[in-house]
Amino acid sequence: MITTMICTAMPRIPTITTGPAIMIELLLPPLLAGLAVALVSGPMGAFVVWRRMAFFGDTLAHGALLGAALALALDISLYVAVVAVCLGLAAALSGLQRQRQLAGDTLLGIVAHTTLALGVIAISLQTGIQVDLFAYLFGDLLAVGWQDVTGLWVGAMVILMLMLWQWRALLSITVNEELAQVEGIAVQRTRLLLMLLLALLIAGAIRTVGVLLITSLLVIPAASARRLTHTPAQMAAVASVLGTLSVLVGLAVSWYANTPVGPSIVVAASSLFVLTLLRRGS
Repeated sequence: MITTMICTAMPRIPTITTGPAIMIELLLPPLLAGLAVALVSGPMGAFVVWRRMAFFGDTLAHGALLGAALALALDISLYVAVVAVCLGLAAALSGLQRQRQLAGDTLLGIVAHTTLALGVIAISLQTGIQVDLFAYLFGDLLAVGWQDVTGLWVGAMVILMLMLWQWRALLSITVNEELAQVEGIAVQRTRLLLMLLLALLIAGAIRTVGVLLITSLLVIPAASARRLTHTPAQMAAVASVLGTLSVLVGLAVSWYANTPVGPSIVVAASSLFVLTLLRRGS
């Protein structure tokens, strides 16, 4: 019963018998939004895989739901609230991970599930507001408008430029933080920058596949690219290509099979990963 409710509530592309022009009009904003996220998820996902930060990404994603609840309660912009909460959470986690009383994964687990629970409770307490909780949990890519597309592309370009600017420093602290510090790199500042960029990406991409699946767009294409490339730059570029292909295939499957968009994109990315396993084994 619960599974049926979840499946029926997930956003799907409406089944409409239309010509190519209407089809393009319906799919172009979601497609461009998904491509913006996929483009920047490639290099960012490479660092997430190298530094084993997937759980950190999940924690920020769960915190994004709390930001959405605050946006509803305070009647402010969704993106402003989510970005503020994710950036604040990233900065707080950066400081908390220096303590020695709790292991890093234990701390992330506590924060992740606490913020997710608080977000769900806060949204459920909103009276007089029609809230589609599944749109936050599983994404609602079909609901993005041209303003959302513009914001996503601006954010993607900002993240990419900052990553290019600090590429050498980010690689150095990923390979060996002690050696990077000897080379004169500000390790803590660079690590914080990486966490803040990840928070900014997750906050902007919440509408793509939702808070429960958002880390998959970071991890799966990067993991696939790792099996096909030999240098960090190649891995980042190929991860972007595979993420873009996942968005295209996921939207196509959702259009023709009437399946939820966000999960379809994730399944497409997972299928590409399986293909890389077969290729390596052949």
